[in-house]
Amino acid sequence: MNYIYNYAWDENERHLCAMEMRALFGKDSESNILESTLEIDPSRSPFIRERIAVLCEGHTFEELTENVRTLPPPDSTFKVIYVKDPIFIDSHEISFEERRMAERKVGMCLGGKADLQDPDILFGIKLVNGRWVFGEYVKNEAVWLKHQQKPHNYSTALSTRLARAVVNIAAPDPDGKKVIDPCCGIGTVLIEALSMGMDIVGSDINPLVIPGVKGNMKHFRLQGEVALRDIKDIEGKYDAAIIDLPYNLCSVITDQEQLDMLESARHFTDQLVIVTIEKIDRVIEQAGFTIKDRCVVTKGNFKREIILCE
Repeated sequence: MNYIYNYAWDENERHLCAMEMRALFGKDSESNILESTLEIDPSRSPFIRERIAVLCEGHTFEELTENVRTLPPPDSTFKVIYVKDPIFIDSHEISFEERRMAERKVGMCLGGKADLQDPDILFGIKLVNGRWVFGEYVKNEAVWLKHQQKPHNYSTALSTRLARAVVNIAAPDPDGKKVIDPCCGIGTVLIEALSMGMDIVGSDINPLVIPGVKGNMKHFRLQGEVALRDIKDIEGKYDAAIIDLPYNLCSVITDQEQLDMLESARHFTDQLVIVTIEKIDRVIEQAGFTIKDRCVVTKGNFKREIILCE
């Protein structure tokens, strides 16, 4: 099965989007369209807008409709959506009326029972790299937007979009994997990971944040383990870890303390994603990790670096 993913990003997160693409698909794209045989739930990513699971295609729209006719009629009610963003023919964007006409034509070729109000199945049609495709359509539910309204928050906490992307970078294939956030703060990363069904635990050395983390998880009806614990005391082995290094005025740490944290992480994980506002390449190397990928995310004059280490 071939899948078409439609992407969108803010300019300040372009490099984060590309890094997440590389983690999820093993490649990135120069355009807002990525094709892959890998099936990823669009709602996992803050950048994937929608996905089409390609059932047939054609070099022209007429060829596409003929190929759609050969498909078995859907067992359930359906609706056909013209996925633009962008769709061009002869260098001109298709008008609203043309898009609706294309939807009707493909729907008539498909057979079965259409339902424009409350369909059981959505299908998408799209012009991709000079060819037309048709297939089952899934739209991103933008779950992370709901998580912005946490009852407990920090002004320095990661945005929910950034946290969600970082989780995907750390655990692109989470089935059967154990993940840990050993400096979980108010739980932004935990909430994103738990909402995706990941097996993740959290801990923090600060006793003041633990009730807030638990309150946030309860607010979103998420269940997970969070403990009051120093990173040096973590036992067991995890497939991946995420560390947002402390940087606010109440949590200034020295180079040695950074090294101690990363050396501790080296004992319980072989894959680590670090979020930092400082240059720490030397510390990463001293801790025994190797940098595999990285990017910078900007917000005004504020910059965060996301570093994937193994």
